[in-house]
Amino acid sequence: MEALDRMTFKAYKPIFEKLEKIVDISALSKEDRLRYDRSIRNYRDTLATLSFAEQKGLNRGLEKGLSKGRKEGLERGEKRKQTEIARNMKAEGFDTMVIVKVTSLSEKEVEKL
Repeated sequence: MEALDRMTFKAYKPIFEKLEKIVDISALSKEDRLRYDRSIRNYRDTLATLSFAEQKGLNRGLEKGLSKGRKEGLERGEKRKQTEIARNMKAEGFDTMVIVKVTSLSEKEVEKL
């Protein structure tokens, strides 16, 4: 009660609303109380299920994104390495067709270097 004495009048409202809910629930018959408890349990189970499904979906999406990103990164890295090798070979005077064969780059790509 001391806490209530120190509170402003506006702060009383949520407290009394909570008390009103408690009183309403305690006034229920045993049968109604069981139904109420079941409905609360179902509601909480539904929330937990939705939360789990959402998290599972996010994880699955993240895994696919990471997998795709890794694959693209490896492909880019491989392409850069082949381009670097081709550039070095061209600087050393290797024939374009030899460079194409060694690096698997196209003839146009080798000529652009």
